[in-house]
Amino acid sequence: MSKKSTPGNNQIAGNKKAYHDYFIEDHYEAGLALQGWEVKSLRAGRAHLKESYVLLRDGEAFLFGCHISPLSSASTHVQADPTRTRKLLLHKEEIGRLIGSVERKGYTLIPLALYWKHNRAKLDIGLARGKKEHDKRATEKDRDWERDKQRLLRER
Repeated sequence: MSKKSTPGNNQIAGNKKAYHDYFIEDHYEAGLALQGWEVKSLRAGRAHLKESYVLLRDGEAFLFGCHISPLSSASTHVQADPTRTRKLLLHKEEIGRLIGSVERKGYTLIPLALYWKHNRAKLDIGLARGKKEHDKRATEKDRDWERDKQRLLRER
């Protein structure tokens, strides 16, 4: 049961906007059920997580909206669907915990990063709570203040 994941330098795609729009409470690492052409495209770095999300149905987790562009040379006999629904591979206990958080506490599941780990594609999922507009402004103000503070300390 691996809760905290670190994509590191093997990152394929990231979702920076998720950190702007949500408070990330917890991280989960999930495997992906992929087809051969998708793996080849991921090796070429042709994936986008920007408008993707995770849904839980019938005790299983699915990734919606992730765009993996097919390579023209990778698969000639298979009709590639770049935004197909992909199944996420999680332990039953993790899915149970996520279902409880999403249904009872009002959290949502956001894909944060897609990366390689031991030659397998992994997805970093964040258990997140949405930010209001004033929360986003406060976060930006705090980040600017920290940057100014570091600049002032360097000048001394």
